[in-house]
Amino acid sequence: MSTASVRDRAKQRPGAITALLTVVGYGAVGGVFLVPEFQALFPDLTRETVDLLAHAIAAVNTVAIVTLSLGWYWIRNGEVKKHAAAMTTSFVLILCFLGMYLPKVAGGGTKLFVGPQNVYYAYLAMLAVHIILSVISVPVVLYALVLGLTHTERELRTETPHRTVGRIAASAWLLSLVLGVVTYLLLNHVYDSTFEAAEAAAVLLPLAPGL
Repeated sequence: MSTASVRDRAKQRPGAITALLTVVGYGAVGGVFLVPEFQALFPDLTRETVDLLAHAIAAVNTVAIVTLSLGWYWIRNGEVKKHAAAMTTSFVLILCFLGMYLPKVAGGGTKLFVGPQNVYYAYLAMLAVHIILSVISVPVVLYALVLGLTHTERELRTETPHRTVGRIAASAWLLSLVLGVVTYLLLNHVYDSTFEAAEAAAVLLPLAPGL
């Protein structure tokens, strides 16, 4: 099957493709917490490796904040190709994040925040918003991406909701990333933390996913 044929098929079914990719994404993340057989696919990691992955994840997410911001800036100034490149780069960075996050949680563990009570509540509030936005942004980000990859610039402007969906996706995604980096800093550099190994982390929703 030719590339053009694949693109045409995807162009006709952006919603179905988005739904499929969303289920895969949710399934992969849910699997590292809830499915022992899925967790067993990942190697056991030391605490030092978990810490290294946490720092690398924060670095990747920080770069993604920059590329998303640039993509937003460029589309507002009519620089479509630069916008497309920035948003595609941002999506690749999120795939890199997943490539580190899944083994970190499944094979290593997660950290729990230890700090003053008032800061702890603020941390939990930011973390809750971060998690909710992360979940919500998956389908809208994927839908905007699928539309962008399968339609021409003219079609995106006149025949699809790409502009509206893109604004929602970028806003939720960007705020989620910013809050994720802030909570990472609080957890790893400003205050202390305890560590839950993968076996213990798997039985509860961790207080610091991705950090």
